Amino acid sequence: MKDFDTALAEILAEIPGPLSGENLSLNSAAEPVIGRVLSSDVHARRTHPPLAMSAMDGYAVRASDLPGDLRVEREIAAGQHDQRALVAGEAVRIFTGAPLPPGADTIAIQENAIDIPGGVRFEQAETEGRFVRPAGLDFAEGDRLASASAVVSPRLLALIAAGNNPAIPVVKRPRVAVLTTGDEIRAPGEALGPAHIVSSNNLAIAAMARACGAEATDFGSVGDSLPSLEAAAGRLQGFDIVVTTGGASVGKHDLVARAFEAQGLDLAFWKIAMRPGKPLIFGRFSGGLFLGLPGNPVSALILSLLILRPMVAKMLGRPTDLPRRSATIAHDLPANDLRRDFIRARRLPDGTIDARQRQDSSMLSVLAAADVILDRHAHDPAIKAGAPVQIIDLGQLDTLF
Repeated sequence: MKDFDTALAEILAEIPGPLSGENLSLNSAAEPVIGRVLSSDVHARRTHPPLAMSAMDGYAVRASDLPGDLRVEREIAAGQHDQRALVAGEAVRIFTGAPLPPGADTIAIQENAIDIPGGVRFEQAETEGRFVRPAGLDFAEGDRLASASAVVSPRLLALIAAGNNPAIPVVKRPRVAVLTTGDEIRAPGEALGPAHIVSSNNLAIAAMARACGAEATDFGSVGDSLPSLEAAAGRLQGFDIVVTTGGASVGKHDLVARAFEAQGLDLAFWKIAMRPGKPLIFGRFSGGLFLGLPGNPVSALILSLLILRPMVAKMLGRPTDLPRRSATIAHDLPANDLRRDFIRARRLPDGTIDARQRQDSSMLSVLAAADVILDRHAHDPAIKAGAPVQIIDLGQLDTLF
């Protein structure tokens, strides 16, 4: 069996780098840009603001004319561009977002204005530049607004759009196919016999892949027969990653590797020294990669977090590491055996970690209630209460897990 770090390194080595890029319209309804990953830097195509602008309603003036009485003969609203120069003793009525006329250097706000015949009076001085947004205050044409590998958020979208970019370069989303196997599997809501199991794997793994930035297609479930599995494998051609769950062990009904090998799977390895999730099939398939996960739902989801997520991240040009940190264990732990252990655990009110929950790989309730995954290396010696341990903080991965 391969150890976890070696297996993950070999899997990621099969991904040379990000997928190719494509341009995506900011106004695309069919293909939203939020959550997409930039394939290259994005630069401003226009200075913002393009001219010196008023930040307040008031009067455009020369600071040297204040205090004093000023005549008012015109006004400028947002969107208007009056290029007549301001002369000595003149004020121009102006509104927020309107460009200052040439010669004006200050905004005297409306609240300080006293109306007089033919003009306005200001009884106090103003600092030059007061309430003026100079041209290029935010950014100048040619400035870099966003870097390659950044994830487009609503606020980043606003910045890119303000830079007069109608489209952005993004990495193509990895195409992930998800298939669950097993004669016992039924979809939620289907008629159930006493020995049937309601399937959650395909739904959860496809959802995780989408949350990571992939385009996931859920192919539902297929029974445990070589002909049906080979037929399913024949339909899963041309994806960047094919993920199956179930049938990954060595039992009589574990036929996934045989079926996919008949359709071109180049098997790289089978089994990994970790818990949960020892049965893991990895190889190359139909121009992409193949990941055969166990059928137990906790095993399938933990492996999706630890292996599928980094695969998608590398295809997108994103960091592949999970947020690990040190914490304190609340109780004694026995020595670990020859398998890397990923333990579902809770954070107690004092911040220490409680890992005494039952670790059965079928128990989704324990996984759903977990705050952290406790990461214990193979042959880790016994640990006493109060000792440091390494955890993966699920609170930082809520959108993905």
